[in-house]
Amino acid sequence: MGNNEKQGSFQALLPIIVYLGLSLSIALILGSAKAVPPLVLMMIAVGVAFAMNKELSFNQKVDIFAEGSGDPNIIVMVLVFLLAGMFTTVSKAMGGVDSVVNLSLNIVPADLIIPGLFVVGCFISFAMGTSVGTIVALGPIAMGIVEKTGLPAPFVMGAVISGAIFGDNLSFVSDTTIAATRLCGVEMKDKFKANFLIALPAAIITVIIYAFKAKGLSVVELDILEYSLIKIMPYVIVVVTALVGMNVFVVLLTGIVLSTGIGFAYGSFTIVECANILFEGMMGMANVALIAIAIGGIVGIVKYNGGIIWILNVINRKISTRKQAEFGIAALASFCEICTGNNTVAIVTAGPIAKQISDEHGIDPRRTASLLDIFACVFHTNIPYSGNMLAAAGVTGINPLVIIPYTTYSHLLFIAAIIAIAVGFPKLGSLETQIEQRA
Repeated sequence: MGNNEKQGSFQALLPIIVYLGLSLSIALILGSAKAVPPLVLMMIAVGVAFAMNKELSFNQKVDIFAEGSGDPNIIVMVLVFLLAGMFTTVSKAMGGVDSVVNLSLNIVPADLIIPGLFVVGCFISFAMGTSVGTIVALGPIAMGIVEKTGLPAPFVMGAVISGAIFGDNLSFVSDTTIAATRLCGVEMKDKFKANFLIALPAAIITVIIYAFKAKGLSVVELDILEYSLIKIMPYVIVVVTALVGMNVFVVLLTGIVLSTGIGFAYGSFTIVECANILFEGMMGMANVALIAIAIGGIVGIVKYNGGIIWILNVINRKISTRKQAEFGIAALASFCEICTGNNTVAIVTAGPIAKQISDEHGIDPRRTASLLDIFACVFHTNIPYSGNMLAAAGVTGINPLVIIPYTTYSHLLFIAAIIAIAVGFPKLGSLETQIEQRA
């Protein structure tokens, strides 16, 4: 253990400060959080970490970094990221995404098209596990509705983005859910229950608000779109098996096998094409997986040098109750999201510190995972340089700042989460008792 680990050292936090500072500066100056790949900025932070603490040899620093990167939770999280990427891409390639979108749009009544777009976005993002993917899939349809009805584009896209972030926050195959649950050491279904009880009231009120705002506007009849219930089944199976508590590896592997089999049956791809699609899925998640490994190593060095202890000492001087600690976790996740513009990276960055705060103050890890995910997702739709807002701007061609006021769900989710912390909602049963019941 390093000499500073008991005393604490603000200087030890420099690698994390450098990463967050560079991320925020680039986002504000260049208008995009992705203008410079986050992994490049993370490697700069790694270099800063290795340059610190002259008392350690370079080889000792490598060992500490490797120990942090090789934490079981980090490795499992990386593997789950890769499997989730494979499931998402192979399901899309066999036509699953199109079927989910088309079925959802067929169900939407013509006079409820705006709240309907929100609900459709919820379903699609919950199935796909990606808000950006949902915006890209639904965005062109939404803009077609704008052209036919003359509805304000920011209003319509606000509904799409609101639905997209609902599913991203709750989906079992979302990288934010995977990161939050692995870093906090909880099952996905337990985090889902804690999260859903906070999100549901916000979603219901959002539907009501959109319906009220759209009242009296032009009605557009959508064409009947083709879909296949069989191609939707892998998504249903993944959700159901995850909800009943099946191991996440089994859940995702089952989904991959089903989607692959359906793809072969419908002639969507050949064996070679399927292999390349699965590889593409893994590579799509490689960036966030490598960032998770790098941040694990950085946190290992920061912890050894006393950075985590310094944070806890400061927090313990200013925070005396569990409720205050929960607000602290919410603020931490929000700050990291504002700096990075990437909700998954924000959770991976804030997660280890939030876990320490949670343990120190006796916060249920299911609640910690829920708060991390909620506040990272809330601010993801309220900063103009995030992936969501840039994707929406790409579809509409308008400034993200004009869309943000219409992302009603994220605003209500923020309010709901603040109230939930203030009143201690929801009341979760004993985690130990539930674990014993499963054994």
